[in-house]
Amino acid sequence: MKGIATIALLVLSNVFMTLAWYGHLKFKDWKWFEQAGLIGIILISWGLAFFEYCFQVPANRIGFQGNGGPFSLLQLKVIQEVITLVVFVLFSWLFFKTETLKWNHLVGMCFLVLAVYFIFKK
Repeated sequence: MKGIATIALLVLSNVFMTLAWYGHLKFKDWKWFEQAGLIGIILISWGLAFFEYCFQVPANRIGFQGNGGPFSLLQLKVIQEVITLVVFVLFSWLFFKTETLKWNHLVGMCFLVLAVYFIFKK
């Protein structure tokens, strides 16, 4: 159960992280952000990043073996990176319809999945 909770929290964390890091690139399409300026955009992104940490920190605490969780520190990091990639691909596909997924992107993602396999191999 701790493993599922950890992964669910990491997914939520990465949704907020992706919005904070890349969501502002679409703000120009929304009227109420036109006058925000760089400082305003930074503050909005920082506010979104707060929620990232609200999910990321508990995920790592719950999931870490040193706290009774199922994952080593290295496993947590690799899981987080793969989740980040999946969330980012979905985000870019939904919000930036001009982005295309090419064969070399898929090969790179396969290597990341292989990294997960090898990190978890005993």
